[in-house]
Amino acid sequence: MTNFNDRERAEEAKFAMDEDTQFRVTARRNRLLGQWAAEQMGLSAVEAEAYAKAVVQADFEEAGDEDVIRKLLGDLTSAGVDVSEGDIRAALDAKMVEARRALMG
Repeated sequence: MTNFNDRERAEEAKFAMDEDTQFRVTARRNRLLGQWAAEQMGLSAVEAEAYAKAVVQADFEEAGDEDVIRKLLGDLTSAGVDVSEGDIRAALDAKMVEARRALMG
């Protein structure tokens, strides 16, 4: 019975660690995505930093990536940047890879 309990605790610890890692990767991805969008809009360094934080915060509105995509699409369009939802999704995928490499490497 002790082996089963030890195994269960180990699985729970691994699950918690995996969830924490995924949260960190997603937050880093959103920050990188915010910096990318700020560059597209021609924001200053200070404005870009604030905007990147706002993108990270936008991800807490609902589950999934749609809230972030909606924010970026709206902000980029408002700034006069010619961008499509597909462009944003491509950037999202690229920044996910970059964020994962940064945290894992």
